[in-house]
Amino acid sequence: MRRDRLTWTFYGCFVAWGWFLYSFNPSVPLLADELGISDAQAGLHGTAMAVGAIAASWVAPRLVARAGRRTAVVVGLVLVAAGVLALVLARSLAVSLPAVAVLALGGNVAIAASQAGLAQHHGPAASAAVTEANGVGSSIGLVGPLAAGACVAIGWGWRPAVAVTIAITLLTAWAASRLPVGGAMTPPAVARTRAPRAEPRLVPVGGTAHGPVDALAPVEDRAVAPVDDLPDAPDEPAPRSALAAWCFLAAVVAAIALENITTYWSTDLVREQTAAGAGIATATTAGFVAGVSGVRFLVGPLSLRVRPAMLLAASFAVTIAGWAVLWTASSSTVAVVGLVIAGFGCGVQYPLSIALLLSTAPQAQDAAQARATLAGGLAIGVAPFLLGALADAVGVHTAFLVLPAVALLGGVVALVGGRLVAPTPVR
Repeated sequence: MRRDRLTWTFYGCFVAWGWFLYSFNPSVPLLADELGISDAQAGLHGTAMAVGAIAASWVAPRLVARAGRRTAVVVGLVLVAAGVLALVLARSLAVSLPAVAVLALGGNVAIAASQAGLAQHHGPAASAAVTEANGVGSSIGLVGPLAAGACVAIGWGWRPAVAVTIAITLLTAWAASRLPVGGAMTPPAVARTRAPRAEPRLVPVGGTAHGPVDALAPVEDRAVAPVDDLPDAPDEPAPRSALAAWCFLAAVVAAIALENITTYWSTDLVREQTAAGAGIATATTAGFVAGVSGVRFLVGPLSLRVRPAMLLAASFAVTIAGWAVLWTASSSTVAVVGLVIAGFGCGVQYPLSIALLLSTAPQAQDAAQARATLAGGLAIGVAPFLLGALADAVGVHTAFLVLPAVALLGGVVALVGGRLVAPTPVR
């Protein structure tokens, strides 16, 4: 794969988004303390992010078609910068929530346009380029929690670390604005002509959750859908395939929920369990991001040797193992180990579950993608809020019992879905 100026500029969008997600999400409990709000109210920032992500899934392809890819990337990044500025200046929930919605809209538009551009620009190497872009974004994002923790430890608070996003986004927007129009950097006229066929429908990743960091997956990219989990016979009964699709859709929801729950609330859990200071507790989230980033560079080759549905199910078990270490930890060091293990599991879940979901609907991928968009947005919006509300009622330690329950559900539906799409023996 040849990486040129256009490739690195697109990568800049993933870097900016990864930095924001992994510096802000672990800072949410600190924001709640500053604003004097409950954990449930703080969890509404995840809901605001979901609103922006769902809106972006409708806006992104239309903006690329009408204004061109370069304009879409620049507009998305400028919205991120404006939203982050409003967020770090916010002194009330009434300001911070709209700010998060605006920056989530911009971030997902920029990621959507960039990922489609990478796929078009690199052709046969599209899957490698997109995977590398996500890995680069989450790897740079690894520094985000460390920066936030350091800023808190020296008395600056979390805001300067998150504000770094503004510099990254504006620098990337400037670089994108200087790229010539043509090829993958489609002009408006070309985009309008090709929009019905060439512009993929995209799935926002939060990531996080989604962050988030996992990015948007074009439906045309079949390379990530492992052939071992595709039905052998083209005339497989529709009900069997439809049930498998619902199973993998549930796995998508579980994956996004787990990543967002962990990045939002593990800081509070570490503070409560280990008596660590706010700075150290915030920085421990870097362990989770490290696990997510590292495993994403391995999951592609590994899925060629292990049945993807089984690998997906195993990843949920790994997440439960990481949760067990984290939940019982009495020192910040042990908590980091648990977060790294949990990250190994969570890093596998989104890319494999979305690939398996799309593989169940080779003739109706747009419909499958639309369901994943809606379900993913709801998971981002609902999961952090619900855990925050539960933490208000019973404490964050007890509330974190939700995590293994969600992971267990994800593992079960992955196994069931894998059975449904497994080749049927000839009798």
